[in-house]
Amino acid sequence: IELSKEWRTDKILRHLEALLVVADEKSSFLLSGNGDVISPDDGVLAIGSGGSYALAAARALVANTELSAREIAIEAMRIAGEICIYSNANVVIEEL
Repeated sequence: IELSKEWRTDKILRHLEALLVVADEKSSFLLSGNGDVISPDDGVLAIGSGGSYALAAARALVANTELSAREIAIEAMRIAGEICIYSNANVVIEEL
């Protein structure tokens, strides 16, 4: 929430039209450049041109495997990259 507030009030960041997915062990949120904070019903989020494919893959992996959140994200991106011509499997995950 604090990141969203900062994004909305920062002189430069408030003009950035982007989406950011943030998560911890308990919650996940989608942050928009407008300052919107969106929480999914099932805890699974995806963004970008291949987001629909990645979302479907991630939901299937959550329901049918014991993979970690990191492994699910990587595998869902790999699947989306194979389907969507505008996506690839190059993944950068920042963990704090």
